[in-house]
Amino acid sequence: MSNACAGSSADGILGLRVGGLFIILVTSLVGTLFPVIAKRVPFLRRRVPGSVFEFAKFFGSAADQLGGRSIRSAGGCIDDTWADFPYASAFCMSALFAAFVLQMVAFRLGSAKLAKMGKTQPDQPTQCFPARPSSLDSVVPTPRDTISGGDELELSRNPSLVADKAPLPGETRPTLREHAFHDASEENPLLAQAIAIGTLEFGICFHSVIIGLTLAVTQSSEFRPLLVVIVFHQAFEGLGVGTRLAFLDTKPGYEWIPWVGSLIYSICTPIGMAVGLGLEQGLAITGESATLASGIMNSLSAGILLYTALVELMAHEFVFNRFYHTCGWGSFSFAIVSFAVGAGLMGLIGKWA
Repeated sequence: MSNACAGSSADGILGLRVGGLFIILVTSLVGTLFPVIAKRVPFLRRRVPGSVFEFAKFFGSAADQLGGRSIRSAGGCIDDTWADFPYASAFCMSALFAAFVLQMVAFRLGSAKLAKMGKTQPDQPTQCFPARPSSLDSVVPTPRDTISGGDELELSRNPSLVADKAPLPGETRPTLREHAFHDASEENPLLAQAIAIGTLEFGICFHSVIIGLTLAVTQSSEFRPLLVVIVFHQAFEGLGVGTRLAFLDTKPGYEWIPWVGSLIYSICTPIGMAVGLGLEQGLAITGESATLASGIMNSLSAGILLYTALVELMAHEFVFNRFYHTCGWGSFSFAIVSFAVGAGLMGLIGKWA
């Protein structure tokens, strides 16, 4: 068997592999928790511009793309039988269809539960990120002093939201925050949002575990550059996940969801690395078996990521978001350029990963 197919070995860098596990854990936590902390902590919310959240959301979304080696491009490491049929595409499409079916089943079960509670599921698509106030049919002017720093982006794009006079006696005016989250909280119940974000995070976490497994069994000559690449990948992807979790419209008693979601994402790659290191030390894994397993898992995760990227991210964020149907070209261009920059950097990272 060629050197490319040889199993990995610790060969003196086991300490670096273990250290890399903690480096990735810290990097993932920083990338994912930054949007959550900046959105939920009043001191930071007043100082972090809304454009930072928007850039992080779209920039991080571009991290969800196909990656890894396919089964057919294993360079002779596996039996030729696997090259007679495009198994990578078959596994990818199977996972994509499975993600679709599972999400539909989850929505049906959730709708049934809502019906028993006397609530109805909205007919409109679920958005992982709230629509802008300017996309609403009508907005009541809001006193400036009711506005928190996290909503500054909304004011900069719709100055008419600020009232020049105080409310009339006995009149209660909703705050801008309530308007800014109207579509997410009124038209998209927490259960629907949780299902949408859960589908997204499941695909990303599954892919992260595979990344960890691959990194753990990578040959020492390739480990260092791949570690650097994956550190940046996890940080960028964490920004996209964390921003969506930060803007999840949690009800009282569910404030823990964004924090737990951030933690789950952050530990997935280290868990994959720990499992890979354990298998490497305890089992004699051949290069062919490792390549085949990695190819199958990469193909499955690619299908899940394709579904979440096209449906949960691009379609819901742009196609079904009324704000981007009528907003100015500046706002639209900012979102597209943020997405393109993230995609470009992820593509550059993909050259090594």
